[in-house]
Amino acid sequence: MKRGIIVLVSAGVLAVAGYVTASKWAIRHETLRFHDASRENRLVEVDIAVRRDKEMQADAGMIKLPVAILNHGNTVKFTEYSFLANVFAARGYMAVSIQHDLPSDPPMVTKVGELYVGRLPQIQRGVANIKFAVEQMREVQPNADYDHLTIVGHSMGGDITMYFAKQYPDEVRKVVTLDNLRVPFITNGKVKILSFRSKDPQFKTDPGVLPSDDVCEKAGITVVKTDFQHNDMRDTGPDEAKSSIQAMLDKFLADADSSSDLAPVKTKSPLTDPGPVAPYAPTAQAPAKQLTH
Repeated sequence: MKRGIIVLVSAGVLAVAGYVTASKWAIRHETLRFHDASRENRLVEVDIAVRRDKEMQADAGMIKLPVAILNHGNTVKFTEYSFLANVFAARGYMAVSIQHDLPSDPPMVTKVGELYVGRLPQIQRGVANIKFAVEQMREVQPNADYDHLTIVGHSMGGDITMYFAKQYPDEVRKVVTLDNLRVPFITNGKVKILSFRSKDPQFKTDPGVLPSDDVCEKAGITVVKTDFQHNDMRDTGPDEAKSSIQAMLDKFLADADSSSDLAPVKTKSPLTDPGPVAPYAPTAQAPAKQLTH
């Protein structure tokens, strides 16, 4: 047991060093600005992280880049998850980080007892942003696989991630969440799921969100319980937290991408009804009120 722990930690340190080195020369970052005419010309910014050599192969038509969509937490910028984006890019993915919130958006209004504590409009807006950004990226980089996405998110972004996967199961291959608190997990076993959980007294997971150990085992859901704080799970977090998450994420991707289900995940219908979603239509906002993550 001790030997296994030592190997894991060492692997994590080596992985972090590799990604930091790679990000300086092998991984290209670029921010793109799109405007959604169907939503009053709403600005949707994305940050792209991709390995230069893999991008060249894709441009030449030699490969199709797998795609990872990254979703930030509430009040956090889309550029604050480069430690995750670089893991995906180093593994040959095109990582697309989306800015969901704008300064002009009304503050979120929360109310205990409402679905997802009243956050459904913001979650729906995030789903619309993902759908729009993916369609725009098809024009920017046509040689990528947008039909079998890996969806990633922290906190509120994790809830957007899980909701998107429920609404569009045929378009999702893998899900990675970091302390999503509101939207229940998919448990049909057709989508590979990795979830990191914090140990933070201020951020509690709502009842019914996290499946039981038995359900996780049957559905192939990997839950990693950490001693980290909720807000440690982004670029501003401590190196120990980021390196540990990177190591586990890298192993998850290695196992998932080398398994027999490299073919697209085939699902016939969503496991549960996530509620009404208007993919491109803006949702009416309630009067503004201050809120936390």
